[in-house]
Amino acid sequence: MNKPSNQHSGLIELHIAVLLFGGTALFSKLIALSALDITLIRCFIAAIVLALIVKLNRQPLKLKHWREYAVAIALGIVVSLHWVTYFASMQMSSVAIGMIAFFSYPVMTVLIEPIINRTRIEKVDIISGLAVLIGVTLLIPEASLGNEVTLGIAIGVLSALLFTARNLMHKRYFSQYSGAKAMCYQTAVAVVFLAPWQQVELASISNTTWAMLVLLGIVFTAAPHALFAAALRQLSAKTVGLVSCLQPFYGTVLALLVLHEGVDVKTALGGLLVVATAIFETQRAHKHQRPR
Repeated sequence: MNKPSNQHSGLIELHIAVLLFGGTALFSKLIALSALDITLIRCFIAAIVLALIVKLNRQPLKLKHWREYAVAIALGIVVSLHWVTYFASMQMSSVAIGMIAFFSYPVMTVLIEPIINRTRIEKVDIISGLAVLIGVTLLIPEASLGNEVTLGIAIGVLSALLFTARNLMHKRYFSQYSGAKAMCYQTAVAVVFLAPWQQVELASISNTTWAMLVLLGIVFTAAPHALFAAALRQLSAKTVGLVSCLQPFYGTVLALLVLHEGVDVKTALGGLLVVATAIFETQRAHKHQRPR
């Protein structure tokens, strides 16, 4: 009797999580710090909050096997590089362009995973890859990395590649842990990894900027990861994957409302092609996973 109610609440939690994930992009413009400093302080705040969430859920913070600590370190380094490039991409271009470039990751996954698993890449996945390539190409103002927007797109695609690597590593070696616990370790490792390259003096950060950083670390990082993990327990993987594809849409709408960033026709077409392909591949992946 409670199942429809649980699914309804899970769907609300999922949409809020995806909306908040989309909202993280705004902080690349709202916070006047480098992408590295934003990521470092964001991870420090998020690691503390996620550790508290794990303890409140009465889960142990310890990992089961010592080898998993090496996996956590590798995942944390990849996540830190992903977030630095994610923010840098949007600082160089725009929220919409950076998010569209980043959202090439679902198609990257379907092209890279068969290579890791030593299975054949299907022709339809190659066509999806070409569709995403065309979509990203539509975003490019000129074929030169001397153009800051073009460089931002290239860095956004690199961020997508790093996120793909993180997801594949997590799925294979770390998926036995809850989202909050996994991200607690990854954000903590990111702090240690990025700290030597810190550029800003903490004392020089204004109260307004600190408020933004705390908002980013708690409301837009720790909270959506906890909500996302809760939604996964209530909903099918297909539903979660499809709703997650709304992230660029939510991010672009928030950028329009908060930052007054417009989107031209070429960017909208490129975004539509990338996101539509991501939705198509998400549906295909879950059809293949159904028991026959």
